[in-house]
Amino acid sequence: MTQIYLGIGSNINREATIRHGLKALESYYGELHISPIYESKAYGFDGDDFLNLVAGFDCNVEIEDLEKHLKAIEHQSGRNHSDSSYCSRTLDIDLLLYGDLISEKYELPRSDIIQYAFVLKPLFDIAPDLLHPVEKKTIKEIWRSFNDPEQRIEEVSSQFIS
Repeated sequence: MTQIYLGIGSNINREATIRHGLKALESYYGELHISPIYESKAYGFDGDDFLNLVAGFDCNVEIEDLEKHLKAIEHQSGRNHSDSSYCSRTLDIDLLLYGDLISEKYELPRSDIIQYAFVLKPLFDIAPDLLHPVEKKTIKEIWRSFNDPEQRIEEVSSQFIS
């Protein structure tokens, strides 16, 4: 079994879209370990605030099939993949970690982990002792040394997911 971590975000119809995405993931991969949900400003463009979380699970799916399935879930949620990466979106599901695989082709581990509070903090919440395969530090160590006062996030109620 490979340990998978996904970054999930939305700033269009946020609650319903994230609920749909999580249900689709759970129906295919089984029980998900879900972080608290955080709200953050749009990064790199003017847009509505995002809701972000991290979900983790174990699976035996090949990475190519996993990537295709994640894109299909985004598409089912109304995501247009021809849009710029810096724009509003219904659902964004990013593969953060696929076990301890280091791959340029799949951008693993995803650089967002060490760059953005809205990815790092929820990953810290569910996997603080996980060792980052490149940094060779735990997620807890990376979070504790993260210091970017411009990146404010706020935990919000997770009740809408139930």
